[in-house]
Amino acid sequence: MDSIRDTDFKERLNQLYLAVIFRYRYYIEEKENLSVAELPKLVTPNSPMVSKLAEEIKGEEYLYEANFYDASIKARDFVRENVEDVLLPVQFWILPDETIRFGLGDNIDKNILLCSLLIRLGNPSAKVLINIREDTRNAYVYYEFNSNIYLLEMEGEVVAMQTKEEMIRRLGVNDESTAYEFNDKMFLDL
Repeated sequence: MDSIRDTDFKERLNQLYLAVIFRYRYYIEEKENLSVAELPKLVTPNSPMVSKLAEEIKGEEYLYEANFYDASIKARDFVRENVEDVLLPVQFWILPDETIRFGLGDNIDKNILLCSLLIRLGNPSAKVLINIREDTRNAYVYYEFNSNIYLLEMEGEVVAMQTKEEMIRRLGVNDESTAYEFNDKMFLDL
C-alpha cells in the first residue's frame, strides 16, 4: 500500500481518468464519430480562444495586405511551439479552443487550429488538406495570397507555389491515395 501513497496525486488521478476512458472507449468513439463531410464543424475561427490568439498575433498595426503572410508564419510557429503531439487511447475530435487550452493535439488537431487562426487573421481561403496513403495520414494547411499558394508544413517549411496542381503533386496526392480538404465553409474530396 505504501507504493500507492508514494505516487503523486495528479499521476494517480490521471491513471484513474485513463482507466475510465478505456472502460468507456467504444461508447465514446461511437458518439464522437463524425463523417469526413462534417469536418468543417471543427474549424472554428470565431471561437473565443482562437479569436484572442489571432488578435495577439496581429498586434496593433495589422493590415491584411501588408502583414498577413508574416502573421501566418507566426500562427504556424505558435502551433509548432505550443502544442505538443499526443496520441490518445480513444479516437475523438479536439476543437481548436481545447487544443490551445491544453497545448496538446495530434497532427490533424494542430492543422485544424492553424486553419482556424488563418481564417480569423482574414484569409477565408485557408484549408486543411488531408492525404491518406496506406496506413499514413498526413495533414497540411494551405492558403492563397497574392497570386500564390502557400503550403504550411507543421514540421517542415513554408512553400510558395504557382498552382494548386503543383501543390497536389508535391504532396503525393494521386490515384493510390485518398485526399480531401476542408475549412469552416466547405468540404471537398480531391
